[in-house]
Amino acid sequence: MADLPDPKEIEELLLGGELRYTRVDAVRLSGVTREFSGRLWRAFGYPTMPDEAVAYTEGDVAALCRIRRLMDDGVLDEDGVIRLVRAFGQTMTRLAEWQVNLLSSMLTRDQRESPTAEAVQQIVGIAEKHIDDFEPLVVHAWRRQLAAAGTRAVAAAAAQNGATPARQQTTVGFADMVSFTQMSRELEELELARVVERFEETAADIVAASGGRLVKTLGDEVLFCADSPVLGGEIALTIAEAIKDETEVPDVRVGVAYGPVLPLMGDVFGTTVNLAARLTSLARPGSVVIDADLAAELEDVNGFEITRIVRRPVRGLGIIQPFVLRRSQA
Repeated sequence: MADLPDPKEIEELLLGGELRYTRVDAVRLSGVTREFSGRLWRAFGYPTMPDEAVAYTEGDVAALCRIRRLMDDGVLDEDGVIRLVRAFGQTMTRLAEWQVNLLSSMLTRDQRESPTAEAVQQIVGIAEKHIDDFEPLVVHAWRRQLAAAGTRAVAAAAAQNGATPARQQTTVGFADMVSFTQMSRELEELELARVVERFEETAADIVAASGGRLVKTLGDEVLFCADSPVLGGEIALTIAEAIKDETEVPDVRVGVAYGPVLPLMGDVFGTTVNLAARLTSLARPGSVVIDADLAAELEDVNGFEITRIVRRPVRGLGIIQPFVLRRSQA
């Protein structure tokens, strides 16, 4: 049986440098304050280390120096830096766990068990040989998403046409798996995880291919946005249809609303979002229910059929008029 690799060696391999500095050294070399460095590491998601612990590399010091220059040049203030760094930290935490779990599942026969020493050695070998190939992919994906987000911001500004800035008019949709609670009691954890992964994968691919944005996944639910009502309706119907064809995944209910939203920290907020979430509870399995504003936008669009259903009370929003959205049979 192979011995487990030394944790310090793995850490230095993945960090790309030797652990050679204490926190005091990093603060002194970068020129930031001790208090600010603590806020920064916490925002990144790093644990607080004792001052005498040798836990930092040249890369850590270089990162502190870059951040200090951004503040010195007036690009970001201290609070702006912390918010930016927290976004990086939270995103990369999930990405790193996802990557390690993916490699572990590929190299472990039974995914319910912890990786063997041999599997860990293989993972370390893959990282050592290919980490320089993985890193540019992360940057490439970030630049692609940054370009898309920048384009959306320009389009939103153009739509204002000099008017007072307002919340963006957006189509917001939730797709929710039917009977997920019951299924979670009946399936083993690994089987349940596979169902959730397949559901998220299917929905994410449809949203991306259509030109929408997957805001977040919540296990049995996904939240997506689209810049136009037509695109939002098309994504909703395609998700419902695609999941019907998935033998491993139960049907979904989809609720979609159109109206003003507040984009913040990669998420979206507002009454429109709450309404879309409430509409999912009114939809039957495999169907799409939309609000009155989206129905008005899609009323004369070829390819869609809209049916008024009974007005319903929804929690926090009073009485609403929902509609069922289908594809036109013509």
